[in-house]
Amino acid sequence: MQTDTIQIAPPAMTMTRKEAPQWLLDFWKEIDNKTFGKGFDCFAEDATCHLGIAAWKGREAIRENLRAFIDTGFTAHHDVLEYWDGGSLKIFRGIVTMTPDDPAKPVVKPVMTHFFYMDEANPEQVRSWIGSVGPIAF
Repeated sequence: MQTDTIQIAPPAMTMTRKEAPQWLLDFWKEIDNKTFGKGFDCFAEDATCHLGIAAWKGREAIRENLRAFIDTGFTAHHDVLEYWDGGSLKIFRGIVTMTPDDPAKPVVKPVMTHFFYMDEANPEQVRSWIGSVGPIAF
């Protein structure tokens, strides 16, 4: 039986399964379209990101490092499978389809899980992003 709420303790937190918010969809769209624009405004100016082995500090560093990663020869498309809202913590699970620019290379679809910790002073912005993707190959 699937439930739309779970309890996490300690400290106690209720997570509610919801539709993905527009800020998250806009963020993924910026990456998918390779535009890297206003969708990154969901991050606080001094936000941190730990994505795989990467560790970046600041909205602009996050934007530029993701741009550099995407520019390594592929196009991404992010699909939302689940989004859970716990107030100060948002959890996203999905699949990213990675299509290489070189048609001889295979398309891969790694699973993603991302934790977005929202800013206490401005709960509409991400303070810390911790994510994992893959593996895309062994």
